[in-house]
Amino acid sequence: MIDPIEGLIEVAVDSIRVHMPTGQHVVILKEKGADRYLPIWIGVYEANAIALKITGITPDRPITHDLMASTLGQLDVRLSRIVVTSLANDVFFARLYLRQDGREVDIDARPSDAIALAVRLECPIFVAPEVLEKAGVLPEKGEEEDDSKAEEDRLAVFRDLVNSLDLPELPDEPKGEGEGGGSN
Repeated sequence: MIDPIEGLIEVAVDSIRVHMPTGQHVVILKEKGADRYLPIWIGVYEANAIALKITGITPDRPITHDLMASTLGQLDVRLSRIVVTSLANDVFFARLYLRQDGREVDIDARPSDAIALAVRLECPIFVAPEVLEKAGVLPEKGEEEDDSKAEEDRLAVFRDLVNSLDLPELPDEPKGEGEGGGSN
């Protein structure tokens, strides 16, 4: 779904996947109204933060993203949307768009942190069209099949993509500001 104001494409969190050989996590965003997907490599903590919320699990104590969401609420700041704005040198970049007292500010963020906040605060997630053109994945079209087989085939495109990547061994804690993972 394209946002008419900025030409951005709305997406939703489809799933969190793990690259089995390396243990690296990937969040899969799905374009609303289309079958195009955007895989973004993320850290284990951010993957867990997103997965906790989308599966409905509430930790006993608030995690960092819960704390941020509560803080924004207490300060009467609303997260109006997040946007995955660009992809450069295999690193994705995002912006948080916050509103307070009629004023909008945008803040640089890692896509994983932005998505973790978006799922908590139920705000829309958008991607710049050039990012989807560069790194989006379309599943192969096949004959109509039963739902379980179709779902398996839909997920196979990600399994194949994730498992085909030659990833370096990464330290336990990622360093840097963005997430890597351009598929092109």
